[in-house]
Amino acid sequence: MTEPNTESAAPTAAAAPKTIRIFDTTLRDGEQSPGASMNLAEKLEVAQALADLGVDIMEAGFPIASPGDFEAVREIATTIRGPVICGLARCNDKDINRAWEALRDAETPRIHVFLATSAIHRKFKLNMTEDEIVNRAVEGVKLAKSLCDDIEFSPEDAARTEHDFLCRVVEEAIRAGATTVNIPDTVGYATPVQMGKTIATLVNRVPNIDQAVISVHCHNDLGLAVANSLFAIENGAGQVECTINGIGERAGNCSLEEITMALHTRSDIYPFRTNINTRRLVPCSRLVSSVTGLLVQRNKAIVGRNAFAHEAGIHQDGMLKERTTYEIMRPEDVGFSKTDLVLGKHSGRAALADRAKALGHHLTDEQLQKVFERFKVLADKKKEIYDGDITALVEQQFQEQQEQRWELEDFHVTSGKSVQPHVRLQLRRDNEVYSAEVDEGDGPIDAAFWAVEQITGVKLVCKDYQVRSATLGRDAQGEAILEVEYQGRSYRGRGVSTDTVEATLKAILSAVNRIAALERA
Repeated sequence: MTEPNTESAAPTAAAAPKTIRIFDTTLRDGEQSPGASMNLAEKLEVAQALADLGVDIMEAGFPIASPGDFEAVREIATTIRGPVICGLARCNDKDINRAWEALRDAETPRIHVFLATSAIHRKFKLNMTEDEIVNRAVEGVKLAKSLCDDIEFSPEDAARTEHDFLCRVVEEAIRAGATTVNIPDTVGYATPVQMGKTIATLVNRVPNIDQAVISVHCHNDLGLAVANSLFAIENGAGQVECTINGIGERAGNCSLEEITMALHTRSDIYPFRTNINTRRLVPCSRLVSSVTGLLVQRNKAIVGRNAFAHEAGIHQDGMLKERTTYEIMRPEDVGFSKTDLVLGKHSGRAALADRAKALGHHLTDEQLQKVFERFKVLADKKKEIYDGDITALVEQQFQEQQEQRWELEDFHVTSGKSVQPHVRLQLRRDNEVYSAEVDEGDGPIDAAFWAVEQITGVKLVCKDYQVRSATLGRDAQGEAILEVEYQGRSYRGRGVSTDTVEATLKAILSAVNRIAALERA
């Protein structure tokens, strides 16, 4: 058996770069991050952004998991064009048939079936023998193949599966009709050399491996997901499964932006390319962060706010003399604006529409008009409107359009160091205004919660609350993000305003409206 590559060799000048397929699972594995659930409208918005980004395959969800997941996969399959649309299914008839029902109207559908293969899963989760596993996998792939031409098979926990058995399962899955075989490091246990050896073993020992694309799905529990994926590519993998911002179960997945830019930036080492439009990485990252409520850490590679920031004097001096002294990528290449376009109160709809489109937002004429009206109001409050302000306005309008039941009509807050907080609140629902006054709570935010609860009757437990600046300057918009618990379930809320109390009230109402929408469903 050929040993895996542990050091990459530079490609020859004549070598044509191989295209690595990018399989995005933000809408499936990414959404499984605690607190990151998306509603249908949010999933459709993210799906369109992923299509604009240029992902090759989009895993839209797990149709059997819930009616909401099924509906989301079906809507994405029906409306999104460009990427392959994929649905996940366990190796059983009910899952596979449900997945196909959701996917059948897709331009290019794929059914992704999986079954655990590692000794620990065979013994403790499935209570099945190796032969039973192989038979179940073959039956699942064959059923899926009878419905759809493009089939992916995943031996779950492959990185901890014995190589002999893994080779057997993969060979039989390909013989049954799998066109892609995915090798997951389900619990993020593998190391780069180990992952490379696993892929090399499949390449060298599975006789029909050339009939399928080898994929990898690496989790980040040890912080090695990107490194493991790179070693897998070096040793024969042709597809990488990843998520925007690396979100996902536990510590998350291989980060799409990191694996893409690693291949792009180090093309001198890796003779590979992707179909990703790298200039869409930052807008897509920000969109996913906004709809999931999972903030991107400032020092996150590629898309973090500090990724291209330089404070040290030596670094600044070097940058002024020659950018490449301290930057290996151009910020524009991943979607950061070299200069933040500033609009003002005299800017028109056309300028706003053009900038919103450049920032990755797809607006109907009606949506644009509503955002433009808010833009004019904000422009009267602020001297300059930045990209972040526009994004905040668009996202807030989109969110309210999908969730709106309770609206903020008016509020008045009194608070001080030695003053009992007082909140007078008015909310609108179905053209009727409801009022409440509260003189309790530990500060104005706590009082605001009490006032909303008094009007709506929804009792909330605040589990997380954050306020940050959406843009620059003392007059920047404040973005309030919170997580609340209601009847044992977690809900997110988000609000934006130049007044942080107003932003918080909007965030509370956003969460309340999500609860109301779920109860109506």
